[in-house]
Amino acid sequence: MRFAICQELFEGWDWERQCRLISEVGYSGIEVAPFTLARHPGEVSLSVRRELAEVARGHGLAVIGLHWLLARTQGLHLTSGDPGVRRATADYLVALGDLCADLGGTIMVFGSPQQRNLPTGTSLAAGMERAAEVFRQSLPQVAARGVTVCFEPLTPKETNFINTCAEAAELIALVGHPHLALHQDVKAMLSESKSIPELIAEHHDVTRHFHVNDSNLLGPGMGETDYAPIFRALLDSRYDGWVSVEVFDYAPGAEHIARASLQYMRDVLAQLDVK
Repeated sequence: MRFAICQELFEGWDWERQCRLISEVGYSGIEVAPFTLARHPGEVSLSVRRELAEVARGHGLAVIGLHWLLARTQGLHLTSGDPGVRRATADYLVALGDLCADLGGTIMVFGSPQQRNLPTGTSLAAGMERAAEVFRQSLPQVAARGVTVCFEPLTPKETNFINTCAEAAELIALVGHPHLALHQDVKAMLSESKSIPELIAEHHDVTRHFHVNDSNLLGPGMGETDYAPIFRALLDSRYDGWVSVEVFDYAPGAEHIARASLQYMRDVLAQLDVK
């Protein structure tokens, strides 16, 4: 099982310091929130992208991809009724695909709850069609860079568009492109009626990325969720992607969260007798 961590937890640290600590703790991957690099991916020059990738490699880390794709942006929206907004959103995803690939990544997690909410009066079916249009416009160029977009179901508290793995799978089937897949997130799946192991087994064929956290917004092992059945389900499903720590409450401190999360996950694997 390959472990990564989302680096916005370390916002305010310089890149080399982030990579050094993440590597020292024992992670092998780093997942990037684009807003920590620049306001727009076009502001990150190719030379800077190469330097960031080289620094990460120098610390034994792979830059696995991007998440929080539309956070801190203006005028972008996945289900907008305005075709121009949808076109701009598709173009932005293409720009992010280039950034992701230049950093060495292959995964982009589409969460961004505020930038996908269904506008007032918009049905789920209409939202699905609008979202599918954005992905159909952007995916050919994103895929050409070797990047896969992974759509993330989120809780009803966060967004009114796609709250379950089944709904995300419906969107994936509607788009019908091999570089659109499912992202599963523990905190989000805790809001579903089915258990997390059930959801892992049911959707293993379209799942390409996995985030670990808990309902208290902290890391795995820092809340009440037992990860033994979750990791057993991932192993049984032959999941071979990254398992990436994403937290939303930074109060315990970045280093403590990083260390405690990884130690807990290693302890769970030892409990399962996984080498």
